[in-house]
Amino acid sequence: MPKAKDNYENWCIRMKAILGANDVWELVEKGLMVPEDKANLNQVQKDQLQAQRKKDQKAIMIIHQCLDDSMLQKVASATTSKNVWDILNSSFSGDVKVKRVRLQTLRGEFEALRMKESESISDYFSRVLTIVNQMKSNGEEVSDVRVIEKILCSLVSKFDYKVVAIEEAKYIDEMTIDELMGSLQAHEEKMLKRNEPIEQALQAKLSFKNNDGRYTSQRGRGQGRGRGFLHGQGRGRGQ
Repeated sequence: MPKAKDNYENWCIRMKAILGANDVWELVEKGLMVPEDKANLNQVQKDQLQAQRKKDQKAIMIIHQCLDDSMLQKVASATTSKNVWDILNSSFSGDVKVKRVRLQTLRGEFEALRMKESESISDYFSRVLTIVNQMKSNGEEVSDVRVIEKILCSLVSKFDYKVVAIEEAKYIDEMTIDELMGSLQAHEEKMLKRNEPIEQALQAKLSFKNNDGRYTSQRGRGQGRGRGFLHGQGRGRGQ
Protein backbone atom coordinates (compact mmCIF):
# COMPACT_ATOMS: atom_id res chain seq x y z
CA MET A 1 0.00 0.00 0.00
CA PRO A 2 1.62 3.32 -1.07
CA LYS A 3 1.91 6.06 1.53
CA ALA A 4 -0.48 9.02 1.50
CA LYS A 5 2.30 11.56 0.95
CA ASP A 6 3.57 9.81 -2.20
CA ASN A 7 0.34 10.16 -4.18
CA TYR A 8 -2.58 11.28 -2.07
CA GLU A 9 -5.25 11.07 -4.76
CA ASN A 10 -4.41 7.46 -5.61
CA TRP A 11 -4.06 6.68 -1.90
CA CYS A 12 -7.61 7.98 -1.36
CA ILE A 13 -8.98 5.77 -4.11
CA ARG A 14 -7.38 2.68 -2.59
CA MET A 15 -8.40 3.64 0.96
CA LYS A 16 -12.04 4.13 -0.03
CA ALA A 17 -12.03 0.65 -1.56
CA ILE A 18 -10.46 -0.90 1.55
CA LEU A 19 -12.81 0.93 3.92
CA GLY A 20 -15.79 0.03 1.75
CA ALA A 21 -14.81 -3.65 1.75
CA ASN A 22 -14.79 -3.50 5.54
CA ASP A 23 -18.21 -1.81 5.56
CA VAL A 24 -16.96 1.35 7.27
CA TRP A 25 -16.54 3.91 4.44
CA GLU A 26 -20.01 5.42 4.90
CA LEU A 27 -19.17 5.97 8.57
CA VAL A 28 -15.89 7.69 7.66
CA GLU A 29 -17.60 9.88 5.06
CA LYS A 30 -20.67 10.93 7.09
CA GLY A 31 -19.27 10.67 10.59
CA LEU A 32 -20.42 8.95 13.76
CA MET A 33 -23.86 10.16 14.78
CA VAL A 34 -24.04 10.50 18.58
CA PRO A 35 -27.39 11.61 20.09
CA GLU A 36 -27.17 14.66 22.34
CA ASP A 37 -29.45 13.12 24.95
CA LYS A 38 -27.77 9.75 25.45
CA ALA A 39 -29.44 9.27 28.86
CA ASN A 40 -32.83 8.75 27.24
CA LEU A 41 -31.71 6.01 24.86
CA ASN A 42 -33.29 2.61 25.31
CA GLN A 43 -31.14 -0.51 25.45
CA VAL A 44 -31.51 -1.30 21.73
CA GLN A 45 -30.39 2.22 20.80
CA LYS A 46 -27.48 2.01 23.24
CA ASP A 47 -26.38 -1.28 21.67
CA GLN A 48 -26.62 0.22 18.18
CA LEU A 49 -24.53 3.23 19.24
CA GLN A 50 -21.94 0.93 20.78
CA ALA A 51 -21.77 -1.10 17.58
CA GLN A 52 -21.28 2.09 15.54
CA ARG A 53 -18.48 3.20 17.83
CA LYS A 54 -16.72 -0.14 17.36
CA LYS A 55 -17.02 0.22 13.59
CA ASP A 56 -15.65 3.75 13.85
CA GLN A 57 -12.65 2.52 15.83
CA LYS A 58 -12.13 -0.18 13.23
CA ALA A 59 -12.06 2.48 10.51
CA ILE A 60 -9.50 4.52 12.48
CA MET A 61 -7.33 1.41 12.88
CA ILE A 62 -7.44 0.68 9.14
CA ILE A 63 -6.44 4.25 8.24
CA HIS A 64 -3.66 4.29 10.85
CA GLN A 65 -2.16 1.14 9.34
CA CYS A 66 -1.81 2.93 6.00
CA LEU A 67 0.02 6.01 7.33
CA ASP A 68 3.72 6.55 7.94
CA ASP A 69 4.95 7.82 11.32
CA SER A 70 4.91 11.51 10.38
CA MET A 71 1.32 11.39 9.13
CA LEU A 72 0.21 9.28 12.08
CA GLN A 73 1.31 12.06 14.42
CA LYS A 74 -0.94 14.53 12.60
CA VAL A 75 -4.07 12.48 13.28
CA ALA A 76 -3.09 11.05 16.67
CA SER A 77 -5.51 13.28 18.58
CA ALA A 78 -8.51 12.66 16.28
CA THR A 79 -11.28 10.73 18.08
CA THR A 80 -13.41 9.67 15.08
CA SER A 81 -12.63 8.27 11.66
CA LYS A 82 -14.21 11.32 10.02
CA ASN A 83 -11.90 13.59 12.01
CA VAL A 84 -8.91 11.55 10.82
CA TRP A 85 -10.07 11.74 7.20
CA ASP A 86 -10.75 15.49 7.34
CA ILE A 87 -7.30 16.19 8.82
CA LEU A 88 -5.63 14.22 6.05
CA ASN A 89 -7.66 16.02 3.38
CA SER A 90 -6.70 19.38 4.88
CA SER A 91 -3.01 18.41 5.09
CA PHE A 92 -2.79 17.34 1.46
CA SER A 93 -5.10 19.88 -0.18
CA GLY A 94 -2.11 22.09 -1.04
CA ASP A 95 -0.24 19.18 -2.63
CA VAL A 96 -3.30 18.35 -4.74
CA LYS A 97 -3.38 21.91 -6.14
CA VAL A 98 0.32 21.76 -6.97
CA LYS A 99 -0.18 18.46 -8.77
CA ARG A 100 -3.05 19.90 -10.80
CA VAL A 101 -0.83 22.73 -12.00
CA ARG A 102 1.94 20.25 -12.79
CA LEU A 103 -0.53 18.08 -14.66
CA GLN A 104 -1.57 21.00 -16.86
CA THR A 105 2.07 21.51 -17.80
CA LEU A 106 2.56 17.81 -18.55
CA ARG A 107 -0.57 17.76 -20.73
CA GLY A 108 0.90 20.61 -22.77
CA GLU A 109 4.23 18.77 -23.13
CA PHE A 110 2.39 15.63 -24.21
CA GLU A 111 0.42 17.46 -26.90
CA ALA A 112 3.58 19.17 -28.20
CA LEU A 113 5.55 15.91 -28.59
CA ARG A 114 6.97 15.32 -32.07
CA MET A 115 9.50 12.77 -33.26
CA LYS A 116 12.84 14.18 -34.42
CA GLU A 117 14.32 13.21 -37.80
CA SER A 118 17.47 11.83 -36.17
CA GLU A 119 15.57 9.99 -33.43
CA SER A 120 15.04 6.23 -33.30
CA ILE A 121 11.67 4.66 -32.53
CA SER A 122 13.03 3.34 -29.24
CA ASP A 123 14.26 6.77 -28.14
CA TYR A 124 11.00 8.47 -29.13
CA PHE A 125 8.89 5.94 -27.27
CA SER A 126 11.07 6.44 -24.18
CA ARG A 127 10.51 10.18 -24.39
CA VAL A 128 6.74 9.78 -24.79
CA LEU A 129 6.38 7.22 -22.01
CA THR A 130 8.42 9.32 -19.58
CA ILE A 131 5.85 12.09 -19.84
CA VAL A 132 2.94 9.62 -19.79
CA ASN A 133 4.24 8.06 -16.57
CA GLN A 134 4.63 11.50 -14.99
CA MET A 135 1.04 12.32 -15.95
CA LYS A 136 -0.17 9.08 -14.37
CA SER A 137 1.76 9.73 -11.17
CA ASN A 138 -0.01 13.09 -10.94
CA GLY A 139 -3.44 11.50 -11.15
CA GLU A 140 -4.13 11.54 -14.91
CA GLU A 141 -5.80 8.52 -16.49
CA VAL A 142 -3.91 7.90 -19.75
CA SER A 143 -5.18 5.01 -21.87
CA ASP A 144 -3.05 3.03 -24.33
CA VAL A 145 -5.29 4.22 -27.16
CA ARG A 146 -4.58 7.87 -26.33
CA VAL A 147 -0.82 7.22 -26.33
CA ILE A 148 -0.95 5.18 -29.55
CA GLU A 149 -2.96 7.85 -31.39
CA LYS A 150 -0.51 10.51 -30.20
CA ILE A 151 2.51 8.54 -31.41
CA LEU A 152 0.99 7.74 -34.81
CA CYS A 153 0.21 11.38 -35.55
CA SER A 154 3.62 12.65 -34.42
CA LEU A 155 6.04 10.36 -36.28
CA VAL A 156 8.39 11.69 -38.98
CA SER A 157 7.29 11.40 -42.60
CA LYS A 158 9.33 8.25 -43.37
CA PHE A 159 6.80 6.29 -41.29
CA ASP A 160 3.76 7.61 -43.18
CA TYR A 161 3.24 4.39 -45.12
CA LYS A 162 3.35 2.29 -41.95
CA VAL A 163 1.00 4.65 -40.10
CA VAL A 164 -1.57 4.43 -42.92
CA ALA A 165 -1.33 0.63 -42.88
CA ILE A 166 -1.92 0.52 -39.12
CA GLU A 167 -4.82 2.97 -39.27
CA GLU A 168 -6.46 1.15 -42.18
CA ALA A 169 -6.24 -2.13 -40.27
CA LYS A 170 -8.63 -0.50 -37.76
CA TYR A 171 -7.39 -2.39 -34.72
CA ILE A 172 -5.87 0.50 -32.76
CA ASP A 173 -8.37 -0.06 -29.93
CA GLU A 174 -7.00 -3.58 -29.49
CA MET A 175 -3.31 -2.73 -29.89
CA THR A 176 -0.96 -2.29 -26.95
CA ILE A 177 1.86 0.25 -26.77
CA ASP A 178 4.44 -2.55 -26.81
CA GLU A 179 2.89 -4.04 -29.95
CA LEU A 180 3.01 -0.68 -31.69
CA MET A 181 6.64 -0.16 -30.77
CA GLY A 182 7.56 -3.63 -32.03
CA SER A 183 5.77 -3.03 -35.33
CA LEU A 184 7.43 0.35 -35.88
CA GLN A 185 10.87 -0.95 -34.90
CA ALA A 186 10.55 -3.78 -37.43
CA HIS A 187 9.65 -1.21 -40.10
CA GLU A 188 12.59 0.96 -39.03
CA GLU A 189 15.01 -1.97 -39.37
CA LYS A 190 13.74 -2.73 -42.87
CA MET A 191 14.32 0.86 -43.94
CA LEU A 192 17.83 0.79 -42.51
CA LYS A 193 18.65 -2.41 -44.42
CA ARG A 194 17.40 -0.89 -47.67
CA ASN A 195 19.80 2.01 -47.19
CA GLU A 196 22.81 -0.20 -46.47
CA PRO A 197 23.81 -0.86 -50.17
CA ILE A 198 23.78 2.88 -50.86
CA GLU A 199 25.93 3.57 -47.81
CA GLN A 200 28.36 0.80 -48.76
CA ALA A 201 28.66 2.16 -52.30
CA LEU A 202 29.42 5.60 -50.96
CA GLN A 203 32.01 4.15 -48.64
CA ALA A 204 33.63 2.28 -51.54
CA LYS A 205 33.94 5.51 -53.50
CA LEU A 206 35.58 7.21 -50.56
CA SER A 207 38.38 4.67 -50.15
CA PHE A 208 40.70 2.40 -52.11
CA LYS A 209 43.45 -0.02 -51.20
CA ASN A 210 47.12 0.92 -51.76
CA ASN A 211 49.77 -1.58 -52.74
CA ASP A 212 51.01 -1.73 -49.17
CA GLY A 213 47.54 -2.79 -47.97
CA ARG A 214 46.50 0.54 -46.46
CA TYR A 215 43.21 2.31 -47.31
CA THR A 216 43.32 5.88 -48.52
CA SER A 217 40.47 8.22 -49.37
CA GLN A 218 39.80 9.10 -53.02
CA ARG A 219 40.56 12.70 -52.16
CA GLY A 220 43.92 11.63 -50.76
CA ARG A 221 44.53 9.52 -53.85
CA GLY A 222 43.93 12.43 -56.16
CA GLN A 223 46.18 14.65 -54.14
CA GLY A 224 48.86 11.96 -54.16
CA ARG A 225 48.77 11.77 -57.96
CA GLY A 226 49.14 15.52 -58.20
CA ARG A 227 52.14 15.52 -55.94
CA GLY A 228 53.78 12.67 -57.90
CA PHE A 229 53.21 14.45 -61.21
CA LEU A 230 54.82 17.62 -59.91
CA HIS A 231 57.78 15.73 -58.47
CA GLY A 232 58.22 13.99 -61.83
CA GLN A 233 58.32 17.33 -63.58
CA GLY A 234 60.97 18.48 -61.14
CA ARG A 235 63.12 15.50 -61.88
CA GLY A 236 62.67 16.16 -65.62
CA ARG A 237 63.95 19.65 -65.21
CA GLY A 238 66.98 18.39 -63.35
CA GLN A 239 67.77 16.09 -66.24
